[in-house]
Amino acid sequence: MTELQETPDQKPFADKAFRYFMQVRYGECDAQKVVFNARYGDYIDLAVTEFLHHLGADDPSVDTAFDYQVVKLTIEWKAPARYRDKLEISVSTTHLGNTSFALTTDIRNAITGQFLATGEMIGVAVHPETLEKVSIPEAIKHAMKNDGRGQFIDHAGLYTAP
Repeated sequence: MTELQETPDQKPFADKAFRYFMQVRYGECDAQKVVFNARYGDYIDLAVTEFLHHLGADDPSVDTAFDYQVVKLTIEWKAPARYRDKLEISVSTTHLGNTSFALTTDIRNAITGQFLATGEMIGVAVHPETLEKVSIPEAIKHAMKNDGRGQFIDHAGLYTAP
């Protein structure tokens, strides 16, 4: 996990949901010079994967292996992201059932704070080999309830030393 290097214009992050920081790459943009709409699904998948990894969902020491399949992904766009923009994608658990869960993501420009898009991903826990629906392991449920508040992963280089 990256250590936060606070600057005077930042509020403490302890009460914020887990966040994933990334930078838009050239190949993710279309002829209009904005991020191609399908790439937002990739961004949500990256943020969710990092969120679950951070919570230990892929830790082999967890009692039961955890795997899931996405059964629904919705995205609403408000403004475009552009080449080299640094994005902040927050991830929050909004539903935890026996086998299913819902994660909501908000995508913002990390520098300006402009709200760009929101997404909801619904997943169903499955057995890693048979892909049959299974209960979400209690350790994973507990970690998802906490939301990784105040934690983040920075692949944009905003809070890491040069």
